Amino acid sequence: MKPRSKNTPRLNQDRWLVSYADFITLLFAFFVVLYAAAEVDKKKTAQIAISIQTAFQQLGALPARPLPYSPPTAAPQSIPAAQVVAPENKPSDDLTDLQNELQQALASEIARGEVVVRPGTDGITVSLREIGFFESGSAGMKARSQAAFQRMAKLLAQHKFSIRIEGHTDNVPIHNSQFASNWELSTARATEMVRLLITEYQIPPAQLSAAGYGEFHPIASNETAEGRAQNRRVDVAIVGKVGDASARK
Repeated sequence: MKPRSKNTPRLNQDRWLVSYADFITLLFAFFVVLYAAAEVDKKKTAQIAISIQTAFQQLGALPARPLPYSPPTAAPQSIPAAQVVAPENKPSDDLTDLQNELQQALASEIARGEVVVRPGTDGITVSLREIGFFESGSAGMKARSQAAFQRMAKLLAQHKFSIRIEGHTDNVPIHNSQFASNWELSTARATEMVRLLITEYQIPPAQLSAAGYGEFHPIASNETAEGRAQNRRVDVAIVGKVGDASARK
C-alpha cells in the first residue's frame, strides 16, 4: 500500500452546512412571500365582503349589523339651525274633528230633529231645517234659534274652511209681499245667513258663498208633509280649505 503523501489536501467535512443554510434562506423567503400574498388576499376578501353586505342591507335583504371593516370617514358636518325646518304649531283642520264638534254643540237641536249633521262627498253638511230656524215664508231667523246658530258659527270661525250656504224650499209655490218665488226665498235665506256670519262672527267673506236652489234639490219626497218639511232647509256645506278650487264647484 502506497503511503499517503503528506501534501494531499484534506476534505472539508462541514461544506453541507453551506448548502443547508442556502436552503433554509430560500425556504424562509418562500414562506415570507406566501404570507404577504395571504395578507393581501385577506384585505381584498374583507373589502368584497363589505361591499356585498352593504348592498344587501340597502336592498333590505339583510338586517343592519356592524361591518367587519369600516374605513375612516370624515366627521359629519353640523346642520345650521337656520336650515332645520321645525313643524308648525297650528290648529287641526280635520273635517272629522269638526263634524264631531258640531254634533256635540248641536246635540239638543239634533235630538229635536231641527238640525242634521252628515258627511258628504265633498265635506260636511249641517242642515238647518225651517221648523227650527225660520218662520214660514220669511228669510229672518227665529229668535229662539240664535243660541244654536251662535254655537255653530263660533266653531266655523275657528277653522279656515270654505263654507257654502245653500237655501232650499219645498215645491209649494210662494207669492207674498217679500218674495215672488221659491228661488227668491231660498236665495234670501242663504244671503241673510252669510251676512250674519260676516258681521256677527267675523268670518272672512272670502271663505263664504251663497246659493239658492228653490225646490229643485230635494232630499225627501214632496208628496208628504214630512218630506216637504225636510226639504225646507238651509244647508251649511263645509267643503274644503280656503283657496281649494274644488270647494267652489
